[in-house]
Amino acid sequence: MGEWDLLGRLLDKVQSNSTVIGKVWLTVLFIFRIMVLQTGAEKVWGDEQSDFICNTQQPGCENVCYDLAFPISHIRFWVLQVIALATPQLLYLGHVLHVIHVEKKIKERLQNQAALDDRTSLFLRTFKVPKYTKGRGKISIRGRLLRSYVVHLVAKIAVEVLFIVGQYFLYGFTLEARYVCSRFPCPHKVDCFLSRPTEKSVIIWFMLVAAFVSLALGVAELLYLLVRAVKECTARRQDYTVTPVTPPRSEKKGFGKQGEVIQNFVNLDLELQGRKVGMNGVARGVGDRAADVAAENSIGEIHI
Repeated sequence: MGEWDLLGRLLDKVQSNSTVIGKVWLTVLFIFRIMVLQTGAEKVWGDEQSDFICNTQQPGCENVCYDLAFPISHIRFWVLQVIALATPQLLYLGHVLHVIHVEKKIKERLQNQAALDDRTSLFLRTFKVPKYTKGRGKISIRGRLLRSYVVHLVAKIAVEVLFIVGQYFLYGFTLEARYVCSRFPCPHKVDCFLSRPTEKSVIIWFMLVAAFVSLALGVAELLYLLVRAVKECTARRQDYTVTPVTPPRSEKKGFGKQGEVIQNFVNLDLELQGRKVGMNGVARGVGDRAADVAAENSIGEIHI
């Protein structure tokens, strides 16, 4: 089926921009769900309505009994489930491509602004440096991308739960060989018989186990992201708390030595300034004394 190949190529791009648990989830989706649908389940079900036989000749009775037993075919139900699960992934991929495009434009703008003065270049480097893309086209899941990733995880978990509950209420988790129908226009209770019910029940349980595994992986990935975000917030808060005013124990000794050196330089500077002031004062005093002696001599000469 060409549709599955197209979906596989799109989801393969998402795999390079997800966590390790997300890559495992995509592997389970590809191998244990899409591959089983494409290779085994379609051949087992086939045209199941033609193999649904009822012990009556009443026109229309067999059709309404089949519609009552299977409101939607299992194959089509699982196809809708895979498409619904892939939709949040594709939306997240669109957000990632948008972020990459925006940061590519910012890098080009920074290169074009290289001829500006230092202040403008410093302003652009400070406030518009790309922060999501890493080397070799990889993405750092944080900030807006982290919020988008968490939202798409919550959507996947909700869709998975809805489809599991919906499958239970539609036709349960097992198939019986005989189905009793009493719907109009059947004249009485009619026994209808399914084709290969045991084999179909095995595939139903296999797909159900794959759904529960995917659900567990989604919950585990959500918890992993929450724990990592809490650790990053705690580390960032510690970085903000540790300042030169309150250095850690390992750096207190270093800061003390540095303070002593600075104080010694200050004391030496003050001492030199004091000596200079003192020498100026002494010189000024000697000069004043000589002036006084000269004045006295001149006064004495006038009196004689």
